[in-house]
Amino acid sequence: MTRVYLVVEGPTEESFVNRVLAPALWSRQVYVHPVIIGPPSHKGGNPKYSRVKKDVLKQLKQDRSACCSTFLDFYGLGADFPGMPAPANLQPFDKVLRIEQAVKADIVADVPDLRADVRFFPYIQLHEYEGLLFSDPPSFAAGIAQPHLAHRFQKIRDGFATPEDINDNPNTAPSKQVLNVHPAYRKVLDGTLAAQAVGIAKMQQECPHFRRWFERLEALGE
Repeated sequence: MTRVYLVVEGPTEESFVNRVLAPALWSRQVYVHPVIIGPPSHKGGNPKYSRVKKDVLKQLKQDRSACCSTFLDFYGLGADFPGMPAPANLQPFDKVLRIEQAVKADIVADVPDLRADVRFFPYIQLHEYEGLLFSDPPSFAAGIAQPHLAHRFQKIRDGFATPEDINDNPNTAPSKQVLNVHPAYRKVLDGTLAAQAVGIAKMQQECPHFRRWFERLEALGE
C-alpha cells in the first residue's frame, strides 16, 4: 500500500480526487488523499507558492513513508512559483514541465534529508481542471444533465489539438468556455459529475500530460 498526499487548489479538485481519481487507483493499492492549500477555512484558488510549499513540506515531514504531489491549475498560477514566468515562446506542455521541474528542485534542495527526490513529484494541470472534461464532450454534457449541449462542447474541443491546449486567456480558459455555454455550471458538483461521466480512461487517452501523471501514480503500487 502506498499513500500519496495531493496538495490541491480547492474543493473542485478535492472532490475529483476523492470521487474519481482515488477509486481508479485503489486496485493498485495506491491511496490518494487531497489536502486543500492553506488553513482549514481556506477555500482554495489563486495559489501562492509560499503556501503550496508550506503544505508540501508539512506532508513530507509528518508522514515519511508517504509520497506527495500537487494538483494545481496552470491558469492563474501564482507568479511567485519557481520557473515563472514561463517563456512565451515555449509550448504549454514545456511551460508546465519547466515549472514542475523548478518546483521539485526547490523542494529537494530545501529538505534533502526527506528523500523528496523520490517522494515528491509536482503536477500542474494544463490549463485548468475543466480541460479534462472536454476529453469526451457528449459524456461531459450528459454528466451535467445537459445532453443538448454536447455539440457546443464538441465545437470547443475541436478547436484545439488536445483538451489540455484549451488556453489560459481570462476569457477563454476552460471554465470560462463552459460558463459561456452553460452559465448555471457549478464547479464542484457539476465538475465532479462530469468527470465521473467522462472517466479516467478517456482523460488519459486525450490528455497526455495528465496521462503521464496518472501513470506515475499507478506505478507507485508496483
